[in-house]
Parts: sequence; C-alpha cells; structure tokens
Amino acid sequence: MSALLFVLGVVVVALGLAVSIALHEIGHLLPAKLFGVRVTQYMIGFGPTVLSRTRGETEYGLKAIPLGGYIRMIGMFPPHRGEPEGTIREDSTGFLQQMSQMSEDAKAYETSQYGPEDAHRTFVALSVPKKLVVMLGGPAMNLLISIVLMTVMVTGIGLPAVTPTVQSVSECVLPADAPADTTCEGEQEAPALAAGIRPGDTLVEIDGHEIETWSDVTVAIRASGDRAVPVVVERDGKARELEATPIVDARPVLDEDGAAVYDAQGDLVTEQVGFLGISGTPDLVPQSPAVVPEMAWSAFTQTGRLILTLPVRLYEVGQAAFGSAERDPNGPLGVVGVSRLAGEIAAADQPGFELREKVGTMISMLASLNMALFVFNLVPLMPLDGGHVLGALIEGIRRFIAKLRGRPDPGPVDMSRLLPLTNAVAIVFILMTVLLLYADIVKPITLFP
Repeated sequence: MSALLFVLGVVVVALGLAVSIALHEIGHLLPAKLFGVRVTQYMIGFGPTVLSRTRGETEYGLKAIPLGGYIRMIGMFPPHRGEPEGTIREDSTGFLQQMSQMSEDAKAYETSQYGPEDAHRTFVALSVPKKLVVMLGGPAMNLLISIVLMTVMVTGIGLPAVTPTVQSVSECVLPADAPADTTCEGEQEAPALAAGIRPGDTLVEIDGHEIETWSDVTVAIRASGDRAVPVVVERDGKARELEATPIVDARPVLDEDGAAVYDAQGDLVTEQVGFLGISGTPDLVPQSPAVVPEMAWSAFTQTGRLILTLPVRLYEVGQAAFGSAERDPNGPLGVVGVSRLAGEIAAADQPGFELREKVGTMISMLASLNMALFVFNLVPLMPLDGGHVLGALIEGIRRFIAKLRGRPDPGPVDMSRLLPLTNAVAIVFILMTVLLLYADIVKPITLFP
C-alpha cells in the first residue's frame, strides 16, 4: 500500500508541475496571439514530438522529455541583412568572429521562416510594452498559480497553529525554567487540574471573554491574576461551566509568534502573570486570505536568496554528492528529489500526519515550485524570459534617449548577438540538472530521516 501511495505522490506532483509549465507557456501564448504575433508552435517538453495537432497556424504538442516547454514565435531576432546572390561568406576560427557569424546565421534562419507579408506579425515588430507583456506573461502565470495554491492552503487546509482544545493539563505548578524531568512531589496542584479541566476539553469562554484562538486563552488567563474566574468548556459535545483560580507566577514573556523570549545572556525572560497550567493542541487552522500576501512575499524573498547563492549551494551539493558532507535540507533539489519528497509525503505513516496534512504539504510544495519558476525565469539571462525582458527594456531606453536627442529610431535590440552566451548558460543549466539528478540519487534529502 505504501509503495502505491509513494507512486501516487510522485504522479500528483509530476502532473502539477506539467500543468504549471503548460500554463506558463499559455501566459506567453495568449498575449502573443492577442497582439497579432504569428505563433507556429506551442510545445510541452523537449526532444522528439510524441503527439501534436495543428489548429489554425499553430502546432500544439507534447514532447518526449517533459522538463519544460516553449512557444515559437516568428521574428524573435531582427531581419538578416541581405547579401547579393552568390556571395561567399568568409569564416574564421576567431572566437569573436564566430560569435558574429552565429548571430548572422540565426537571423538568416529566422527571416527564412516568414515572408514580407508577415513582417508586421513578428515579435521584434512589437512595441516595447507589448514585448514585456508577452515575455512576463509566463512568469506572471506561475506567480498567479502560486498565490492561488497558497490561498487554497490558507483558507481550506489551514496553517499550523495551537487551538483552544486542551492537549494536556499540568499536575502541579513548576518554575518556568524547571528541567523537563522535574517531578511534582511537594509542589502545588495546578489550578486547571483543581478546576476539573481535562485533556480534550475545548475552551469556549474564560472570565466572560469568548475564546476563538489560543492567543485569546493566553491573554485571558494572564490578565486574570489570582482571582476566581468562570471557565466554559465543551466536553463530549456539551458545554460545562467550571471555576478556576489561577495563581500569579513567573511565566515566560512571549513574542508575537507565541515563542518564549530570551535575553542577551540566553536566560529566559519572565513576568508575573496569571497561570492556569494547560497547553493547547497543535493543528492546521484555516486563516484569512489576508495572510497570503505576506506568505507570497516571504516565499519570493527566500527563493530570491536561494538563486542569488545558487553557485555556493551547488558547490555544497557537489561536496555532498561526491564526498562525505551532508546535504542541506533547505538546499536546491532536482526533479528526482522533488518527486522523491512527494512520494514520501503521500506514503508517510507518521502520527499527526494524516490526509489533510499530506494534502496541505503537497499544495504547499506545488506553490513553492511555481514561485521558484516565477523568480528563476526573471533572471536576466538568455534563454530565460528575463533575458528577453532585459533586451526589451534596453530597447526602450535606447529609443527614449534617441528621441530626446532628436536622432533616428535605433530599432530593436539584436538579441541574436547573445546566442553564444545563451548557449553557455544553457550548458550550465544542463550541468546543474545533471548534478542535482546525481545528488538526488546518491545523497537524497528525505522528509522523514
């Protein structure tokens, strides 16, 4: 059964990633067609074509290696400069000369794919704002997918939080910094135990204050001092009215996240407040959609930091894969690593990690993958979308400066001149993929070590 669940987890994430890639390319396709650009291909994957169908002027298909996708638009580069028929072009072994020749060959191929009647339907013929919309449409789609998945996670599944359902009741009152193995012998009985509060009770009201979150419980008890206060709990589906008399005791100062505060010397910071002696139950609690923007920003900045430090992190992955070092659990993963984690999540048989937690983790993983696709594609290097965006921005700046100076329009930026760099970046991406693939096999990151 666990093997079947493992495979199911892999399939779910693989399908989710494939749909994300397909929607990314639709983010390019729709504005391109809207602006009249002739799109000849919409493909998911690379390598040999497995299935395709032509609708209108566009071929839609699937390829054998489902690790990406693309749309093909005519006229991605400016037209090739014409040469007299029969001209023999000289070649050279010089690197710069070969780079120039690669650019000219690319433009010649691009120009051969369409006639003069389609010149106005090329990508290079678009205005700068339209080029930006076309190239940012893909990453924007991944950002939208990520935000939608986060919203589903937050409002439908919930985020980890402590609920007002009592998980445990202290037997006695121990000092805030008492070791975990301290016994209750000779200590005062805890007020909650004396009041008849039991594990499994859900706190409904304390001292007239309605309880909705564990934070409400903490505030109500700490403000009560040492006077007797009414407590309403729900037990076995029925409301029960109790009375508890908290004691004033030195308790840890809590920060905004509910964590204990320590001073510069590492000592626990305490304050004299009301103490009852109960703990809440950790669970997934649905939240307001208002928390999604902060979550999205946090995911964006974390992904950005990962990409900025990618060379160092890949070096560390290499050390782990080919040496004795351990892999960073928060480091980069390849397709195999992501699939393995998805399988582990689906097949996990851990206490407190039930179906809802598994679904939530899978949704969170897909949201993170889409945020990674969004940020990664913004890197201003060809062949990523960010490279084309940079080219369009440079084109806009050149045209603006030329207009201010009263000079002729300099025309579109010739991105074909960056083809050697594009190929070099592509080779680096391939090597990175191979390294992560090897590391995910020989030194995998596991969710449950």
